[in-house]
Amino acid sequence: MMELIHAEYNPMHNSIDVTHYNGCTLRINCSQAETGIRATPNSQRMLDALAIDNPLEYALLALDGEMQAWVNAEDSLDIF
Repeated sequence: MMELIHAEYNPMHNSIDVTHYNGCTLRINCSQAETGIRATPNSQRMLDALAIDNPLEYALLALDGEMQAWVNAEDSLDIF
C-alpha cells in the first residue's frame, strides 16, 4: 500500500493533490475519478464535500477503486 502523508483539495484544478512520504506528488482529477460513478444528487453532494473536507479519504477511495461502494453506502443510509 502507498504511504500517503498529505492530501489537499485544489479548487483551481478540481483535483486532490497527494504528497507521498518521499516527496512525490500525485494529482487526482476529481472529474476523471468520478467518471462512471452512479450517484444520486445527495450522494454526489456528499462526494463533493468529502473531496473538500477530507481529501485524503477521497484519494484513498479513488486509488482503491472503492468510490462506487462508498456512494452506494451513502445512498442506502436512511434518515429517521
